[in-house]
Amino acid sequence: MASPSPPAARRRKQTIYHGHRRASPHRPTVRGGLFTDLRSPPPRPRAPDSPSPSTTNTSFRLADWDPHSPSSSSSSSVPSPQSPSASASAAARRLSPLARFLLDALRRHQRWGPPVVADLTKLRRVPPSLVAEVLTARPPPPPPLALPFFLWAGRQKGFRHCFPAFHALASLLSAAGLPAAADQLPDLMRAHGRPVSHPQLTLLVRLHTAARRPLRALHALRRFRHEFDVKPEVHACNRVLGALAAAGHVEDALQLFDEMSETETRPMPVTFAIMVRALARAGMTERLLEMIGRMRNEVCQPDVFVYTALVKTMVRRGYMDGCIMVWKEMEKDGVKPDAMAYATMVGGLCKAGMVEEAAELFKEMRSKGLLVDRMVYASLIDGYVSAGKVGDGCRVLKEMVDAGYRADLDVYNTLISGLCGIDREDKAHKMFQIVLREELMPSSDTVSPLLACYAEKGELVMFFRLVDKLAELDMPVVEFLLDFMKLFAGKDGREVKAVEVFDALRRKQYCSVGIYNIVIENLLKIQDRKKALFLFEEMQSSAQFKPDSCTYSHMIPCFVDKGNVEEACSCYNSMMKENWIPSIPAYRALAKGLCKIGEISAAISLVKDCLGNVENGPTEFKYTLTILEACRSKSPEKVINVVEEIIEVCCSMEEIIYSAIIYGFCKYASSTEARQVVTIMRDRDILSEANFIVYEDMLNEHLKKVTADLVVSGLKLFDLESKLKWTSIID
Repeated sequence: MASPSPPAARRRKQTIYHGHRRASPHRPTVRGGLFTDLRSPPPRPRAPDSPSPSTTNTSFRLADWDPHSPSSSSSSSVPSPQSPSASASAAARRLSPLARFLLDALRRHQRWGPPVVADLTKLRRVPPSLVAEVLTARPPPPPPLALPFFLWAGRQKGFRHCFPAFHALASLLSAAGLPAAADQLPDLMRAHGRPVSHPQLTLLVRLHTAARRPLRALHALRRFRHEFDVKPEVHACNRVLGALAAAGHVEDALQLFDEMSETETRPMPVTFAIMVRALARAGMTERLLEMIGRMRNEVCQPDVFVYTALVKTMVRRGYMDGCIMVWKEMEKDGVKPDAMAYATMVGGLCKAGMVEEAAELFKEMRSKGLLVDRMVYASLIDGYVSAGKVGDGCRVLKEMVDAGYRADLDVYNTLISGLCGIDREDKAHKMFQIVLREELMPSSDTVSPLLACYAEKGELVMFFRLVDKLAELDMPVVEFLLDFMKLFAGKDGREVKAVEVFDALRRKQYCSVGIYNIVIENLLKIQDRKKALFLFEEMQSSAQFKPDSCTYSHMIPCFVDKGNVEEACSCYNSMMKENWIPSIPAYRALAKGLCKIGEISAAISLVKDCLGNVENGPTEFKYTLTILEACRSKSPEKVINVVEEIIEVCCSMEEIIYSAIIYGFCKYASSTEARQVVTIMRDRDILSEANFIVYEDMLNEHLKKVTADLVVSGLKLFDLESKLKWTSIID
């Protein structure tokens, strides 16, 4: 045999000694952290007449399955890095090849059956660790596949599930929204001959509390104790207590706390902290003090942090009487409150109107040399102003400045409002100048009380001097004036003065659509419809202040009260063109006006439009649809039952209710049933004799309109409308 040429020998040496450069076709490769040799052999040459592999149904062979091949995925397309399934693919690559094969078999068939079992039985054996790995995969298999797979694996000869598999199955069921199935974890373990212990209880408690199911966690705790004789540890009890307290189930938390002593589970300081916080949140002061006593006797004395948390919780809930009792209990224990406790207590007392008690605590705080926060000064100032002691509030402001603090705008706004409330606008103006000197940016809360005070006393010179000052500061003057008008016109008895101020603002060209709306609303409040109509017409003719949705909503009841329902309908149509939604009073007024002029069909359409656009429509509108539905059954008794229910819930019998009875029976039955219902209502004194005559005439008119519409529709159908008009002209 001839020896190989030198280049060929050199190439063979390179293949032998430098195999890392060119691997053998059957060389093992690393996949998923395990050595495997499952690569497919090179394809054989195919005859020209042999069918394509894509069209041949070849049987699955484990030796041919490549976990890295895209064809092994349940989906036919490879996910792109930007797709949501890319992260799932990355998680799948961290699994072992056998786990990926099992998941692929489960996901490919989507439901349990013989095809799935046929794929799974291709493996010689599925060990318990592999079952746990499949159930903990991300994303996990769906429960309709996971549970049968779990049971199928358990039927293998000599097989026993491991604890991680049980725990993974319970977690999977809980995450899928099947908490009742997850609660059957101990029963499943006992059926497989596994003992039930505290780790299973801890798992269920953790799953239920994380999903905000505290009552189910409590049920699991009690079930483990009574049925499986598993004594709950204090950490599991603490978790359930915290979840119950957060959900507001304080009584259940108290029962569980008492049960802990029955099982000789000794509470920890954290346990008592959870309970006292829950009792403080519920305002159960007596039980709270008892719990503090038990905490002091059984574990430890509450420290300042526990008491401060209790004070803060009760102040936030407004339980000031209980807060004072807790404060006294803290002093009885000899616990010295810190600056945070004092600040919380002072703020709560000021909000509750107990400013004198707050001032005593403030003096005590300063005498102890504690750091007085700026928020403490601000709380005292707000408390004094709310109590009408504005002078004391100014004194606290001086103490605050002397202590080195710089007051913020809210403090100045509070004092300006208080000074204007006692008619000391001169000092309020000086306070406003201090705001400018401190280079603070005034807000509408700063200037609105001053403007209201000047307008109340008719001092328009000072009023516009302040307005011009705001214009010099490049402030949004019109927005400030809108807030001022809301404040000024909101109080009764100022309607006429509000109109006078509006006229002065209009002359100075300080106006907006919102200001027009406020003035129109006040004019309608004092029944000055003439002035309101004048302003509305002025807005319609103006190019700058066109009416908006609020304007039309004010004017629709105005036109209805004047008897001009057609103009009210015109306003409504204008709103529909702009896709605006009228206010509920506008809907009510227009429906009432349409019923009075006999336009029952239009009123019913308006009711449906209101209930379709408004989140919570009027009660009489909702009962209108109920009556229409009762009329569909052609039973007067059902309609009478609805009427009696309306009276029981203290809903007024509006015109729309009677109109619905007429409309419903004329549409779904006949006028006889409508007359029968109206007669029964008259006999039961629900309807007066005068109104009975009115609604009987309304029924006759509605019948005429319905009949006329039917006649015209028939004539139009047979093209006889021209003859009807010709006959009418002759007559």
